[in-house]
Amino acid sequence: MTDEAAARQDALDARLSEMGAVLVAFSGGVDSAYLAVRAAQVLGPRALAVTADSESLAEEQRALAAQVARDFALRHRFVRTHELDDPAYARNDRDRCYFCKTELFRHLLPLAAAEGLAHLAYGLIADDLTDVRPGRRAAEEAGVRAPLAEVGMTKDDVRALSRAMGLPTWDLPASPCLASRLPYGTAVTGAVLRQVEAAESAVRALGFRELRVRHLGEAARVEIAPEELGRLDEPRLREAVETSVRAAGYASVTIDPTGYRRGRLNLVVRG
Repeated sequence: MTDEAAARQDALDARLSEMGAVLVAFSGGVDSAYLAVRAAQVLGPRALAVTADSESLAEEQRALAAQVARDFALRHRFVRTHELDDPAYARNDRDRCYFCKTELFRHLLPLAAAEGLAHLAYGLIADDLTDVRPGRRAAEEAGVRAPLAEVGMTKDDVRALSRAMGLPTWDLPASPCLASRLPYGTAVTGAVLRQVEAAESAVRALGFRELRVRHLGEAARVEIAPEELGRLDEPRLREAVETSVRAAGYASVTIDPTGYRRGRLNLVVRG
């Protein structure tokens, strides 16, 4: 852990103490897991972690959130959300994340009030401030705090601090919701999300850590992290990847030779 990361954690602790009582939107990912655990360590029973349980949350992510909550003795609960029922979300335009976060905060703000928690917070970090984040607009409109970003905490900071705390999420690849695998304009349905989840779980079972299965109607494009692409030089493993994705219901499967690159879709949006 660097001195800078330690200093930012001290600043975070002070910020959380100043906030007094916090409900943390906890997806089970790297950033929200760190925030939820740190809030519990600083605030004790005045911190509550809440995970939105919906069709856009992968089962592996749901299980990980439950595991972290159990292992770190968090006050934690799941709340069912229904973003797929919102036509504005389901049509999957470039503001999809805005409507998702709006639905999330619509459930969490009353819960925070009912629990006597003064603030709702989520895991936005300083790195995210330069990315395309429609969900950030929803947070700002709802008055949701982003204490990690407020103290300048970066992804490297979060990983180092999470590792020092023994969090199993410290080295996890980024894992946005399943709907992010669909091109803008492709309707989001429960059936499509389950298909994507089945395909990705099957590829992950073959030993790959960071990947995306892009849903292209009856076709799928598999993107593997560049550092893992070399494994596909083994013909039997490559065939196993293609076969496992077809078993999820795709008629044709291609493997992107350039590999997975975070934020590729948003590069198109910026353009």
